Amino acid sequence: MKKLFSVLTFVLFAVQAMAVNHVKIATIGAVDPRFDARMSPQQMVDGMIKFWANELQQVLPDKPDLIVLPEVCDRPGGLTPEQRLAYYAVQKDQLLDYFRSIARANHCYIAYGAMRDIGDGKWLNSCVIVGRDGEIAGIYDKNFPTIGAMEHGTVADTKADLIQLDFGTVGCAICFDLNFDELLREYQKSQPDLLIYIGMYHGGLVQGYWAYTSRAYFVGAVGIVNLPSEIRNPFGQVIATSTNHFHYTVATVNLDYQLVHLDYNKKKLRALKEKYGDKVTIYDPGEVAAVMITSEDETVSAADMVKEFDIELLDDYFNRSRAVRKEHVE
Repeated sequence: MKKLFSVLTFVLFAVQAMAVNHVKIATIGAVDPRFDARMSPQQMVDGMIKFWANELQQVLPDKPDLIVLPEVCDRPGGLTPEQRLAYYAVQKDQLLDYFRSIARANHCYIAYGAMRDIGDGKWLNSCVIVGRDGEIAGIYDKNFPTIGAMEHGTVADTKADLIQLDFGTVGCAICFDLNFDELLREYQKSQPDLLIYIGMYHGGLVQGYWAYTSRAYFVGAVGIVNLPSEIRNPFGQVIATSTNHFHYTVATVNLDYQLVHLDYNKKKLRALKEKYGDKVTIYDPGEVAAVMITSEDETVSAADMVKEFDIELLDDYFNRSRAVRKEHVE
């Protein structure tokens, strides 16, 4: 009977998780540490582990579901190309194993930037996502390295597959990737719940553009301490940011949401609010004539609410507009 109760409890939790879907996210925008060049590669590896132990301790008390760390955060800064090769020859999987241990101990995901040796002097610039169990949940390899990086052995990948986590799907981008609409269009098609961005530059207004175009929450970890690491909503608005005092931030987001246009939907939105009250949030960012419906109900998802009131989704409305336009083009 106890075993049956446990199974029923799990099934009930799984059903509820389909509706309200709160996820606590932490992002750390720490600058690469610099070590004495006279240190051995192993001493530098030990120093990197100590550095990240200190940085992670700033956010672990909040019990995040996901921690995002910057691009190539597995190595020190200021190394010559020769020193980097010597460092990676010794480092191997030591940083990965460390992040695995932290993910297991804290039951969280950790996304971090690493250079991966694929042999013959070739490398992949990667975002590695470690799962709550310490196993690798997925890896994204940079699609658009810089010219200089490619000339020095970094290989460009061509895949942008979504990575399935227990709270939803994520897509990734790394630094220079942010300049290329080809990658963004892939995410526009697949529409992940969350975009993870790690880089050594910020991208400015482009971050918001990526969030809105892909209809996804966007979390950025920028490895330059005087640039903000931010969490944005699907309208591209900053909802949490690091500051000049603290180079990390933590926020809880609800991934059970739908974006809809106001045209033809205003009366339906009012009826939706009247029925569900504080179990639904209808957020208007202003100026874009679209709103975000977020379910706070443990049994009714935002998708179910939209279906119940026959509310047209944002992209469906735009596609319908395209279809009608074809009939009216001379």
